[in-house]
Amino acid sequence: MLKKLFAFNGGVKPDYHKGESNHLPIAAAPLPAELVIPLHQSIGGVPHPLVHAGDCVRKGQLIGGPDGNVSSAVHASTSGTVKAVEPRLMPHTSGLSAPCVVIEPDGRDEWIEHAPVPWRSMSPGEVRDALRDAGVVGLGGAVFPSHLKVNPGKLGHLDTLVINGAECEPFITCDDMQMRERPEGIVKGAAILRDLTQAKQVLVGIEDNKPEAVAAMRAAVERLKAERIEIVAVPTRYPAGGAKQLIRVLTGIEVPHGKRSTDYGVQCFNTGTAYAVWEALELGRPLISRIVTVAGNVETARNYEVHFGTPMQDVIALAKAKPDSDRVIMGGPMMGYRMPSAAVPVVKATNCILVGSKALFPPPPPEMPCIRCGECALACPVDLQPFEMYWFSRAKIFGKAQEYHLFDCIECGCCAYVCPSRIPLVDYYRFAKSEIWARENEKTAADTARERYEFRLAREEREKAEKAAKLAAKATETKAKLAAQAAAAAAAPADAEAAGAAVPPEPTSTATNDPKALIAAAMARAQAQKAVVHPENVEQISPEKQAEIAEIEARRAKLREVAKAAQPQEDQ
Repeated sequence: MLKKLFAFNGGVKPDYHKGESNHLPIAAAPLPAELVIPLHQSIGGVPHPLVHAGDCVRKGQLIGGPDGNVSSAVHASTSGTVKAVEPRLMPHTSGLSAPCVVIEPDGRDEWIEHAPVPWRSMSPGEVRDALRDAGVVGLGGAVFPSHLKVNPGKLGHLDTLVINGAECEPFITCDDMQMRERPEGIVKGAAILRDLTQAKQVLVGIEDNKPEAVAAMRAAVERLKAERIEIVAVPTRYPAGGAKQLIRVLTGIEVPHGKRSTDYGVQCFNTGTAYAVWEALELGRPLISRIVTVAGNVETARNYEVHFGTPMQDVIALAKAKPDSDRVIMGGPMMGYRMPSAAVPVVKATNCILVGSKALFPPPPPEMPCIRCGECALACPVDLQPFEMYWFSRAKIFGKAQEYHLFDCIECGCCAYVCPSRIPLVDYYRFAKSEIWARENEKTAADTARERYEFRLAREEREKAEKAAKLAAKATETKAKLAAQAAAAAAAPADAEAAGAAVPPEPTSTATNDPKALIAAAMARAQAQKAVVHPENVEQISPEKQAEIAEIEARRAKLREVAKAAQPQEDQ
């Protein structure tokens, strides 16, 4: 019984150029003299390096540890010596550099010890960790960490698991050839994903312009007796390979903006991702290579299995680029990016290396004013209004562009393909998105700076308050001490009166000038006072000390007598 299919709005039918690269079997690309393996090859955090210059590594060894849950590990593509861990040019149109691990292969291609992962006896979280540590990401181009998608969602199970083998973009045939030559691994990977997500059925969508792949996959399902897995040929129409578009075609479910497909019981994986899942769990091999299409302005377009980190120019040399080649594009002509150099490395997102020339991709004619014909809206597979987004993006009125759901645009290029005015619409949308992201980043940075400033002010106020409180407490303590001293001083005269009987009276005669008499009297007074204050310590003072004290007191008494005699006498 034929499965009922649905349709999505819009789309185009460009020249596919598939037959140029799918007539030869997949070939293994030789190892280069130097592998440059970027640490950041997926959406999410940048893995932190686990090796240093001079370290010896083996094939499949972990060289980049995932940074958090939204990240994926990176492994050595072959055995050799780490030459450096340093920034190198990335395969991105910006021409920026990023941290890379540079490995010099030793030629032995020696694997680490690896074994199948007992995923059937592991918890779902442990299986996800195993896929993360194996570096498995989406190989359809999005490179989203696959361990985050192996989740049955809110319902606890999936109604439908979609395996995407549509491969709708022109020139690219890597998935087609993998389905033809390695269908068993893809089917086994789909069965693993079915069990992990507890899906009721698995639908493998393949465009009907790939009859050999459809036949090979159906034969593999029969040989393996794979349950609840169905191979479905879908109409050829770009961009049928978009996840939401293929879900719509196979199930009729239209996933709205801001929602996840798992909320509707559906999840989608690429065929290459399913094969990588099978290798990671059943063979214990991390993701270190992928199949790459080399096509365009070359003499022999073909698919190669390429180790990550291999310079693109080495792979292009295998296909023999023609002399008039003037550019290298990673991806297809609709959604690909022009590379800053042919020396950039092959990464997990590299599904195609497209060599261009002016003859193959002639310069576009001059951009003309928009005539608001609406052709872009008819071709948009996401049912947007591209001409409105264009006007607001060009005028830098980004708020209005967002109101027209700018971020729902999948940048498929259908609008620019049909535009009679030859307006590069996707470039305007990318510009608007980048500006909005930049402003959001600036706002976040400003908010963070403001929060830090306010925190600093609060901290300074708190420190001032704490200092004032300490000073107040110290002042209170000082006042209490002074009050205690004053009370003790007030109590001292009473104690002196009580002890007055023991103190001998002062000599009545102060007119004598006999030094010996003065000394004797002073000594007597000092001894009496000490006996009153510290009666137990009087006998402990030595005679020499007593004589010294008495002499001091005598000098003081003589000075007082001299001062008294010098004062004028009051009138009687």
